[in-house]
Amino acid sequence: MAGFDKRVNSYEEAMAGIESGMTVVAGGFGLCGIPENLIAEIKRRGVNDLTVISNNCGVDGFGLGILLEDKQISRIYASYVGENAMFEQQMLNNEIDVILTPQGTLAEKMRAGGAGIPAFYTATGYGTPIGEGKEVREFNGRHYILEEAFHADFAIVKGWKADRYGNVVYRDTAQNFNPLAATCGKITVVEVEEIVEPGELKPDQIHTPGIYVDRIIQGSFEKRIEKRTVREA
Repeated sequence: MAGFDKRVNSYEEAMAGIESGMTVVAGGFGLCGIPENLIAEIKRRGVNDLTVISNNCGVDGFGLGILLEDKQISRIYASYVGENAMFEQQMLNNEIDVILTPQGTLAEKMRAGGAGIPAFYTATGYGTPIGEGKEVREFNGRHYILEEAFHADFAIVKGWKADRYGNVVYRDTAQNFNPLAATCGKITVVEVEEIVEPGELKPDQIHTPGIYVDRIIQGSFEKRIEKRTVREA
């Protein structure tokens, strides 16, 4: 990685600087479009006491779920528990601080962090446990709660294609949360399926401009299917 060239050659280099106690925002949705190899590198490094921001915590043994095995996550902002028995058990045992956040609010808190907006009002969660302890204001006869933006030490993101300047294109389910997560990290690391030469990506195809991206690495991916529904012929 040098100058405008943001490519790195190893996952060790990609996650250089991550330490225990940091906040990590992860893109993707469940098992879809997740930065699986960057998560594996966090697992390998053994850093702990992490605050994680993500839609959910994957499943047992894959995705963010592998960080639960050695209790590397101390707090997580997530929209739901999902099909993850270990996540559920740690939450019920108060071994992990789970801050359930509606999906739309979660996405908007990421977007706000990337846009330099410190906080915003939303009607979502008012009158529920989600709104407890938060500032409330009334606009046009409707109540809204104040939600603060997310800011992370590291953003880990899965893209489809990127050029060496860090311009990224997402495909299919990888468009879930990844473009937003990419904007709200102090250091944004993107792993992609293919790195192309500058100019090969049309400007109107780019989802995340390279200004947000610090490191790019090309990887190979398992791309698990979260739930398969089949019908006998």
